[in-house]
Amino acid sequence: MKITETKFKGLLIIEPQVFTDQRGYFMETFNMEVFRKAGIVFNPVQDNESKSVRGVIRGLHYQLRPFEQAKLIRVVEGKILDVALDLRRESKTFGKWYSIELDAESKKQLFIPRGFAHGFSVLSETAIVQYKCDNYYNPSYERGILPIDPALGIDWNIDIKEAIISEKDKNLPYLRNADNNF
Repeated sequence: MKITETKFKGLLIIEPQVFTDQRGYFMETFNMEVFRKAGIVFNPVQDNESKSVRGVIRGLHYQLRPFEQAKLIRVVEGKILDVALDLRRESKTFGKWYSIELDAESKKQLFIPRGFAHGFSVLSETAIVQYKCDNYYNPSYERGILPIDPALGIDWNIDIKEAIISEKDKNLPYLRNADNNF
């Protein structure tokens, strides 16, 4: 696995080694020992999967302490723009976001540490996204930030006028009004 640091502390691009032959391919999508040797503390306890159509924006979602989650994101089918928003108040990148295109072809993954909100937009006809979390989902601690908060200025790489956003996500607060105990 190739692990590349971003300008955000702890936010990492993970590129698995892919072995291909006439049968197809094989890859290791997660290896705790490789992560440990790279200094990444990540003990996943939950696996999630979503399927979405072109133009969907999901997020920006997170959970408050003590149920915050680190996530390892990968795309099984299609292509997305994955976005991580730093909510760690002591961080040099607090309130800033990072985006990367993830797709089934390149097999790149994004490791998002605790203290970030996460979302994505779907750039292909459909996309299946899987992610491992290191803490369980707890609806009482679930929070979010409006994905089209003008102060953030996130370019979702889709036409916002035609974006498909759930009613729940449309009613999320702006970053400046969001609950945050990071």
